[in-house]
Amino acid sequence: MMKSKQEQRSEETKNQILKSAGKLFAKKGYDSVTIREIAKDAGCSHTTIYLYFKDKAALLHQLSMPSLHELHQQLQRISNVKAQSPEEKLKEISREYIYFCLNNRNMYDIFFNAKSSRIDEEVPELEINKLRLEIFALMKAVIQECLSFPNGEQLLTFSRIFYYHLNGILSTYSYQHEPLEILMDRLTSTFDLSIEILLLGFKEKLK
Repeated sequence: MMKSKQEQRSEETKNQILKSAGKLFAKKGYDSVTIREIAKDAGCSHTTIYLYFKDKAALLHQLSMPSLHELHQQLQRISNVKAQSPEEKLKEISREYIYFCLNNRNMYDIFFNAKSSRIDEEVPELEINKLRLEIFALMKAVIQECLSFPNGEQLLTFSRIFYYHLNGILSTYSYQHEPLEILMDRLTSTFDLSIEILLLGFKEKLK
């Protein structure tokens, strides 16, 4: 069924608002951008934005959730592979996360950090934070498999250290102009080795 001209214009306006929001969030940071700035960039009034989106958080949700869902599903597929050792799963999860974030380097800070909650918050208010915590919980579960010890404060600490490590890699390579496929091909063995060394350190600490 063909859309009417009004429906087409409405969809174009909504897409332009999202495009402007994404551009401004990436450039200035989520907290610094106002609805009026987004409206100006999109060429509409700020009241028009509220016809499509309840608030700025709704824009963040619309921009981020599809990509984060895709990442979560991919990490779940990796974690469910029975034939792989936990160590190999953790390496592959790390590679997938690094690739995803560098492939979305203009937006990954928005995807993971804008309006974020604490990782130990039990019932986050925003859907995006529930999904972020599910991604973190998946990583934590694979780390637990690697180390074979009960859940607890130490596991949370080690999982945080693992996450800091991944984001250190992202910070290092966020402004590289080398094609991503070449960068991953060149550095994957180093990324894998870094996970091995982290796990050795965790195991040593547990002795």
